Amino acid sequence: MSKQSPDKSMRLVRHSRAIVDSLSRGAQRLGSSTAQRLRSGRKSEIEPRPLSPRRTVQWVPPQRVERRGARASSSDARKPLIPRWLAQAGYGSWAIIGVLIVISAVVFAIAQATPVFVAIFVALLLTAILNPLTNYLNRWVNRWIAVFAALFAFIGTFVALLTLVVSSIAGQWPNLLSEVGNGLGKLSDLVARLRLPFQIPLNDLSHLNETLIAQGKSFIASNWSGLLSETLANVSNAAVVASVLVLAFFITIFFLHSGGQMWDWFVSLLPYHRRKITNRAAQAGWSTFSGYARGTMLVAGTDGLFAGIFLQCIGVPVAPALGILVFIGAFIPLIGAPTAMILAMIVALAAKGIITAAIVGLGIALIGQIEGHILQPLIMGHQVSLHPVVVGIGVMVGTFTAGLLGAIIAIPIIAVAWAIFSELYTPRERS
Repeated sequence: MSKQSPDKSMRLVRHSRAIVDSLSRGAQRLGSSTAQRLRSGRKSEIEPRPLSPRRTVQWVPPQRVERRGARASSSDARKPLIPRWLAQAGYGSWAIIGVLIVISAVVFAIAQATPVFVAIFVALLLTAILNPLTNYLNRWVNRWIAVFAALFAFIGTFVALLTLVVSSIAGQWPNLLSEVGNGLGKLSDLVARLRLPFQIPLNDLSHLNETLIAQGKSFIASNWSGLLSETLANVSNAAVVASVLVLAFFITIFFLHSGGQMWDWFVSLLPYHRRKITNRAAQAGWSTFSGYARGTMLVAGTDGLFAGIFLQCIGVPVAPALGILVFIGAFIPLIGAPTAMILAMIVALAAKGIITAAIVGLGIALIGQIEGHILQPLIMGHQVSLHPVVVGIGVMVGTFTAGLLGAIIAIPIIAVAWAIFSELYTPRERS
């Protein structure tokens, strides 16, 4: 037993040494082969392979599973009962109906309180016209003094023009009526000399005209002041007119003095995320309205001045009154200027004859062309960029809705609405 144990231990030692030697030789061979591969550039053979990504399982709600199952089980997908284009057209129609309902409600509310609306509109118009003068005077004097100075200057100018019109008409009205009769007689003689293929009872027409003109001349010459006051009384109640003017001037005073502060207070009442867009819309609308008001005032004043000087040079009676009539007609697009031109031609026909009437018509038409192609682009610029069709429809709708006042305020309202829409409907929102 003692001899065998050392032999076994020796064999175990030799065997373990052999294993260690074989492992060391294998490691050396592996290291040499790896070094050769590295030197040869075949690095991809020794890099570990990337692990395959784990497959993720997406959780699907039970309802979606049921829908998928239902779709899978059904052979044909169900088609919508209403076509897509018809659904979109219906949605747009309901939106238009809603907008029309809102507009109708606003118009109804304005109709119930027309004097208040007129006072606010006049106040906004006066504010837009007098604000530059007020700001200019505010450089040297207090704001309150600048406001009242600008307002009194406007009132003085208006009273002076009104006095000029009344005095010119009152002094020349009887002579003008007689000249109208003479002008119609000249027109009848001209028609008689033309030898038309059909006959016109000129004698009866002449006698009828003379009778009507004589009666009208005698009545108006003796009762023109009472007729004027009665006409004004029938147009509107004097108390309502006075209250509207007082309210308009009262609002104008505060708009000129602290209009910006009043607007800032109103915007502060709105939610924070609505303040910026509301301020943008208001600035766009006010810029358009003020530009339209000041531009129209300058253009109308220039037209009235040119027309008055032109008629005075020709020798047409009541030329200052006709010039102011042209000034007023310039505030009514499309129909104001032609109406003033026709009235001026009638007066020229009565006073100077048909040739002078034709010259008056050509001269006022030339003034209208200067207004449309030079003055309006130069003064107003792109403040009001509306298509003539829109202007015509707006004037007609305003006239049928509210008469002369509707014809005057229709275009500013449409221009302000379009400016606000153009400001809010940005290209980013279009896409």
